[in-house]
Amino acid sequence: MKNKLLVLFVLFTILFNCKKNTNENKKTKPNNSSIVINDDVLLDSIQKQTFNYFWEGAEPISGLARERLHMDNIYPTSPKHTVTTGGSGFGLMTILVGVKRGFITREQAFHRFVRIVDFLEKSDRYHGAWPHWLNGETGKMYPFSKKDNGGDLVETAFLVQGLLIVAEYFKNGNKKEQQLVSKIDTLWRGVEWDWYTKGEDVLYWHWSPEYGWDMNFPVGGYNECLIMYVLAAASPTHPIKASVYHKGWARNGDIISSEKFYDEDLVLDYYEHDESPVGPMFWAHYSYLGLNPKGLSDKYADYWKLVQNQAKIHYKHAVDNPSNFKGYGDSLWGLTSSYSINGYKGHRPDKDLGVIAPTAALSSFPYTPKESMQMLKKLYKDHDSLIGKYGPYDAFSLHDNWYTPRYLAIDQGPIPVMIENHRSGMIWDLFMTHKDVQSGLNTLGFNYKESD
Repeated sequence: MKNKLLVLFVLFTILFNCKKNTNENKKTKPNNSSIVINDDVLLDSIQKQTFNYFWEGAEPISGLARERLHMDNIYPTSPKHTVTTGGSGFGLMTILVGVKRGFITREQAFHRFVRIVDFLEKSDRYHGAWPHWLNGETGKMYPFSKKDNGGDLVETAFLVQGLLIVAEYFKNGNKKEQQLVSKIDTLWRGVEWDWYTKGEDVLYWHWSPEYGWDMNFPVGGYNECLIMYVLAAASPTHPIKASVYHKGWARNGDIISSEKFYDEDLVLDYYEHDESPVGPMFWAHYSYLGLNPKGLSDKYADYWKLVQNQAKIHYKHAVDNPSNFKGYGDSLWGLTSSYSINGYKGHRPDKDLGVIAPTAALSSFPYTPKESMQMLKKLYKDHDSLIGKYGPYDAFSLHDNWYTPRYLAIDQGPIPVMIENHRSGMIWDLFMTHKDVQSGLNTLGFNYKESD
């Protein structure tokens, strides 16, 4: 009942703010054919709901993002006080979106950031890198898996991406704000990116004080980890050599793909780790929350073409609907790693279980604005049971009549951030202006558009 009331309220707000004809001599009749939903009001609504996951729903002591929020209050895996470092990086950006959209004030955001940074200063780190999960009450590492109980360089990169954006936002602020920026700079300088190469020309994902390098995950592309290599090259204290990017990530040029899928160029090779022709949609989101793919290129890829084509492929797959899943079409599309009917799965066009995750299409607004808006309108108009306090639930299957009233930080966070990048470019502009980021991009041989 609460979900239905919430959605009815949102729809009432949308309809109340319907676009009016600017010509006062022309009157439109109040029927369904003449009502035009105000897109901006709908975007405001979903941004506010997803923002509140990281504002009202945050872990109260640390201020960081809860790894997951289950509205059914059943937590079979990590405890409710578990916070996610990568998801918290997304949350930092989301809080700035909240300021931009007037949900909170700059001062409110500043005080939350101080709490977060103070907590991160005291939290467990491993050669400067945070673990995947932290106890949000104590700052102690909470193991993601048995051997994943140390530094997680990928999650650290997602967190640092958000920290640098906050620093850029406040860099010309008052004395207290400058102190916050200084604290962030100290954390940033403390990450030993070069140590995570083991002296090789590749970055490793994990290190544990108990198990060392046993997880043995050298990170080659292409996947969601481009931002890690950019930040590693950007570090003013522990930078990697350019060869680590070209040999480790780009695999000496083998990262390039000449293949097509649904008549769209893949641009880069998605096959390296799981032999799928195209990845789940989060690969086109996590690194690009701050890193602006528009005008971004190197000798391997045009990154705008890369991410836009991936979104187009997911959209075309839903329209084609080769497995005849119920509901698929031009207004219900998008596959990514998410909750699934049986646990957590990595959904993608060639591994489709009939489960759609709203974040896939909604975080793709910059790439496919028309198609993403169709998805957004369809959810809020026709599927109120799939919407909760913090926006659309993580995943659903109309084919199997299934959904879960649960949220994941890493899926909710990209929605308001990428919608804001679509609307104003704010988060992209802040990240791409940071002098260290620009230095890293230059080191790796990127061409990019500098923010005004």
